[in-house]
Amino acid sequence: MGLHLWMIMKMMVVLSKVIFLLRVSDATPNVSFDENYKIIWGNQHVQLLNQRREVQLSLDKSSGAGFGSKLYFGSGSFQMKIKLPAKDSGGIVTAFYLFLNTTVHEEMDFEFLGNRPGKPVILQTNVFTNGLGGREQKFSLWFDPGANFHYYKLLWNDHQVVFFVDDTPIRVYKNNIIRGVGYPTHTLQVITSFWDGSSWATDGGKTKVNYSNAPFHANFQDFNIDGCISMPNSPNKDCASQKYWWNNKKYWQLNPQQLKSLEDVRKKYMKYDYCTDKSRYPIPRPECSEK
Repeated sequence: MGLHLWMIMKMMVVLSKVIFLLRVSDATPNVSFDENYKIIWGNQHVQLLNQRREVQLSLDKSSGAGFGSKLYFGSGSFQMKIKLPAKDSGGIVTAFYLFLNTTVHEEMDFEFLGNRPGKPVILQTNVFTNGLGGREQKFSLWFDPGANFHYYKLLWNDHQVVFFVDDTPIRVYKNNIIRGVGYPTHTLQVITSFWDGSSWATDGGKTKVNYSNAPFHANFQDFNIDGCISMPNSPNKDCASQKYWWNNKKYWQLNPQQLKSLEDVRKKYMKYDYCTDKSRYPIPRPECSEK
């Protein structure tokens, strides 16, 4: 009887461990594309791979393509694993961004500006608030973004927007509304797109897409979304609550190690900063003087 009871207790312990592991796994599932996203244009240029856990967008003379989140969000942590076109990508734009363009234009974006073989792809970031953009910062990357998948992430709360490449912060946009600086406050949709930017993307529009190399491909993985759902016609007033991990005080600013990484990346890899472009902005934008 004692042995039987011991075996039952041991089985219960093993079962409880299995349930715990399942719960941990379910917390961040490797979800399929359809759970959070939908195709929004270029249907014939979208291919779903690996049991719908990878998407390949294509570009040829007829069209590019894009997909977007089914829902809108008022804060959160948003990420995508992206592998850019290999070799010749001159004139091509691959974009991952948060976006609203209804009564007001607000946007936080990663735009990868393609280039000819042997020349670096440029990562352009920008922030639009209340219809006002022009906050471009451009970076070269310390790896070949067409060789492997890398994470590109946006952390957005009431205090800051942080742009990450993998786990390295490359840009911080602070909430300084109190000083008259615009800050994203509307509900936004997650968008990914792949398109012909020949008119401006590479060398100021001098380098066009070479369609003799078409079709071009960009691949995307990880369709999890960690955000506070908030629809444009019914904003969620709870999106600043600390019940969401990204609103916790530790995410109100970068930690010392992240600040050091940010400083190093900007020193080594930043190619353009609107804050230092005196020909464009003789009077610096107010957020450029923040300390």
